[in-house]
Amino acid sequence: MSLALFTFKLLAAYLLGSVSGSLVLGRFRGVDIRTQGSGNAGGTNAFRTQGAWFALGTVLIDVGKGALAAGLGFWPPEVAGVPPLAQALACGLACALGHIWPVFFGFRGGKGAAVVVGMVAVCLPAALLPLVGVWLLLLTFTGYVGLSTVAAALSLVPSAWWLASAADRTLQTGIAIAVAALVAYTHRANLVRLARGTEHRFEGVRLLARLRGLAPRRRV
Repeated sequence: MSLALFTFKLLAAYLLGSVSGSLVLGRFRGVDIRTQGSGNAGGTNAFRTQGAWFALGTVLIDVGKGALAAGLGFWPPEVAGVPPLAQALACGLACALGHIWPVFFGFRGGKGAAVVVGMVAVCLPAALLPLVGVWLLLLTFTGYVGLSTVAAALSLVPSAWWLASAADRTLQTGIAIAVAALVAYTHRANLVRLARGTEHRFEGVRLLARLRGLAPRRRV
């Protein structure tokens, strides 16, 4: 099977990624969340501006398209010189690029984290637990969504290296590094605000910090 098919799969994954969950749902509600809150089309801004159910729908669509794009990479399984898993990871990355720079929405989308979760669930399911675990641990301790997301993406690199076969290790780890770098890049503003001490913090989710007496208690 020729590399032309692999190229087609990458293009299809990018176009699938361009179907942004929050922007599609926003069309039904008559809102564009890029004009509200942080201006981002991701799940966090959807939650802040439109509520939990809207955010849940957004995340489900974005995780689902990441999983679907990765599945597209596995079928058909043989492309000259490109192993099936590498195809799936590359298609997941292409989907994340489409989510961040969607051709259907003026190249202004989300940050790609939910798409990465969908990709990992299909390509590296054993890496999903440490990825989600790192995210939850940091979120419930610090309350910073952006920091937690970047750290979780970085955890994908050692997981990908550990889970790869000797033949696939270099390529698989390289794609994981690219994904982690992409997530860090899309969250660069969060990291800058964090360094300046102006990053938004969800105090309500700081359960671990509260148990240790580090987070302020809400007054009743």
